[in-house]
Amino acid sequence: MAHNDSVSDEDDKALFHTAMRDVAPLPASDRLPQSRAKASVPRKSRHIDETALADNLSDHIAIELETGDAWSFIQPGMSAQTLRRLRRGYWKIDETLDLHGFTRDEARQELTLFLENCLRDRYRCIRIVHGKGLGSKDREPVLKTRVGNWLIQCADVLAFCQARPVDGGGGALLVLLRSKN
Repeated sequence: MAHNDSVSDEDDKALFHTAMRDVAPLPASDRLPQSRAKASVPRKSRHIDETALADNLSDHIAIELETGDAWSFIQPGMSAQTLRRLRRGYWKIDETLDLHGFTRDEARQELTLFLENCLRDRYRCIRIVHGKGLGSKDREPVLKTRVGNWLIQCADVLAFCQARPVDGGGGALLVLLRSKN
């Protein structure tokens, strides 16, 4: 019986290869594939308790980011061209959040509310100023890595990179949000 199964597998493979012989791969794109629409289900209200919002971004999920001049992140499946465009200022900055002077918990809450508002307003590119840490106890950027880790946890964040010098340099991030068409 195992022999018949392997013959059947070979037949299936041959049939598949025959069916696919004229298929060409799609060109790389900046867009993520959209999932097929499911049956219409009423959405819950976007009004969420502020405490619950801040709790969505964990400090306990630490992802090592490449720090230094090329500090950046891009969602899997996105083309490298998207990150290059973000670095070069392809999208205009729609809104800015300045986190100078905020504690870690205050910054997390402000960032969460800011992201919610930007997504609601359909902003595509935003700037988050986290500071360089020159005024902190150890003269280290306290929020820089935390902000990066929080952003990675947001499904609507497609990419981010260190801002160009004119946009804040090492003390700010440019963030590309998912387009809500």
